[in-house]
Amino acid sequence: MFQRISNSWELVKESMRVLQADKELLIFPVISSIGVLIVSLTFLLPMIFAGAFDAIFAHGGEVMGLIVLFAFYIVQYTVIFFANTALVGAAMIRLRGGDPTVNDGIKIASEHFGAILGYALVSATVGMILRFLSQRGGGIGRIISGLFGLAWNVATFLVVPVLAIEDVGPIEAIKRSTTLLKRTWGEQIAGNIGLGALSGLAFLAILLIFAPAFVLILTAQTINFWLLGTTLVLFFIVLTAFGLIKSTIEGIYSAAVYQYAVEGQASGFFDPDLVRNAFRQR
Repeated sequence: MFQRISNSWELVKESMRVLQADKELLIFPVISSIGVLIVSLTFLLPMIFAGAFDAIFAHGGEVMGLIVLFAFYIVQYTVIFFANTALVGAAMIRLRGGDPTVNDGIKIASEHFGAILGYALVSATVGMILRFLSQRGGGIGRIISGLFGLAWNVATFLVVPVLAIEDVGPIEAIKRSTTLLKRTWGEQIAGNIGLGALSGLAFLAILLIFAPAFVLILTAQTINFWLLGTTLVLFFIVLTAFGLIKSTIEGIYSAAVYQYAVEGQASGFFDPDLVRNAFRQR
């Protein structure tokens, strides 16, 4: 257990080295976040102000509602996967000794847009199935949905790197991802669990830093709304920066995992034994 925690910490430090070498990699999570926000507003605002929710779900229009939700999933996933593919593509250039730019990442994602769109369609279909099982299957359905969702996340862990590097379609990318994981590390991704745990600790540290300030401000005899607003803004900025760094490191990590799976090494930034030990068979 302690060895895995140590490995995860080393992975974070090595990923940060890549990020320090190419700070522009942070741009891709920003693009993803802005894109998701625009997509959400594009779908939600017209429906809210036009009263379209009532029109869609009234008089047995549940099917139409599902179609709108499915379309939302497809567009949202396309934005996310496009940005992630650009991030991983740029990270791969760095891991192979190059000096990537934002345009390099966007070019890589644009060249594989058809496959990205196809993978978004597959992911949207899986998402709808999991949603149906969770909502309509009761307790058993939620358990099945959770287990299937976990298996799907494991199987597709390397799909984005495959899409960024290899000229294959979405189904072949999923097969390729599963094959690489089975062949090299087995089925349990201890490294991701460790990274998730470290991210959780970092988030907890942020809360512990800001919580006393909020308590002091809100329990004062006279609330200083200017100070409260400033603290809230600062809290939001720190959380946003934390989220961007976390997403970028995860993208870099997946690129390194793919490189090691395909080439047997993970460049000078990563110790091969470290990456190998991050994934242990059950």
